[in-house]
Amino acid sequence: MALRKQSKEVYEILYPFILGLRPCEAIASLDRLVQNVTVHKLCQKRVITGVNGKSPGPSVHVREGDTLRVHAINKSPYNITLHWHGVFQQLSGWADGPEYTTQCPIQPGNSYIYEFTITGQEGTLWWHAHFQALRATVHGSLIIYPRKGRSGYPFPKPHKEYPIILGEWWNANVVDVENQALATGAAPNISNAFLINGQPGDLYPCSSNGTYELEVSHGKSYLLRIINAALNTQLFFKIASHNMTVVSVDASYTNPYVTDVVLVAPGQTTDVLLTANQSIGSYYMAARGYISASGVAFDNTTTTGILVYKHSNSSTPEMPTLPAYNDTDTAFKFNSNLTALVKSKTWKEIPPTVDENILMTVGLGLVTCGKSATCAGPLGQVFAASISNFSFQFPTKLSMLQAHFNKIKGIYNATLPNQPLVSFDYTNTSNSLNQSLVFTSKSTTVKEVKYNTSLQI
Repeated sequence: MALRKQSKEVYEILYPFILGLRPCEAIASLDRLVQNVTVHKLCQKRVITGVNGKSPGPSVHVREGDTLRVHAINKSPYNITLHWHGVFQQLSGWADGPEYTTQCPIQPGNSYIYEFTITGQEGTLWWHAHFQALRATVHGSLIIYPRKGRSGYPFPKPHKEYPIILGEWWNANVVDVENQALATGAAPNISNAFLINGQPGDLYPCSSNGTYELEVSHGKSYLLRIINAALNTQLFFKIASHNMTVVSVDASYTNPYVTDVVLVAPGQTTDVLLTANQSIGSYYMAARGYISASGVAFDNTTTTGILVYKHSNSSTPEMPTLPAYNDTDTAFKFNSNLTALVKSKTWKEIPPTVDENILMTVGLGLVTCGKSATCAGPLGQVFAASISNFSFQFPTKLSMLQAHFNKIKGIYNATLPNQPLVSFDYTNTSNSLNQSLVFTSKSTTVKEVKYNTSLQI
């Protein structure tokens, strides 16, 4: 990645999107040879889509108030877009990135320039592909520092900072995994491993040599910027014998919360302060899934990295005791203790009035398999997630934002209701396969709202 200062507040970041491009220095090297990246994981060689020849891709570091201009060049064999996960995108919706929502995808051999200003946010976010399942390997951190000349963090300045990106790995092409699920109607195949900064860790075969290690000095404090880049799984994260203090979630400061375990949902970020105050030695950091639904197949493996104290002679790291995969009490305790740091720079006051009240029910239902066909979902049908029993389907001809601005009909319909059309006991598990309720239908149905509308959802 090349970062080029263009003015006082504008940076240009040159990101060639490639199927295994060798690390490149600048946009001037676009005519260089592009070749596949072969990675070795779990005793296998696989070709993945990456950025600048690696996954996770390079971190982006900016200050609040900076403008980013990102030139994304797609040299992969797939359509691609870039989503800047969590960025408010105030008056810059074209730069948000979801395919066929704010833009048509960047086709192989083409490019697109994203430009937006980051305002009112400090902390950790991330960027990732937003086309099919490619974000499993195309992603990286987005670090937003306080604006120059303003006060720094609302907590003690750490000695050093490190991103901890939790990921998910399949011994397969992730696009094929998704396509197979769409073709059969079943849930996608579960992953084969979880990752810490791109590495599975010591508990997986053929993985010890690449295990992520973080060296710390006794008595120093560190800011760990934890990102869950896994596709489908909430993850418990823990470091043996160490407490962590949560200070920010999704680029919003929180009241300090001391905990020995963190739960991070897919797409979520959590910043924690860690003080290296234990005996000099080595300690595993570990992550594994939190799955509350019963009877659902899931990846029950554990990924590890190693926290190593400087001057340590320990050869066997201490392993933390992680919560059980279905430990809802621990999950609830953690989430219910996350509270906003009132009056901080990222704090937003709750609107005093509400313009519209909306009830959304989020569920996993079924759509019919089709004539003379049997699918692999429940009841021989096709899995389909839905909001208020409307299962969203992306357009294929034009992005919704372009259709909205150009007043082009037929791309989407703005008929999503404020309440579900059918009321029932939404949390009663006996309704899970109630055939009078479980079926939904696919459509590009949205709700339009005016700018500055206050919604209570």
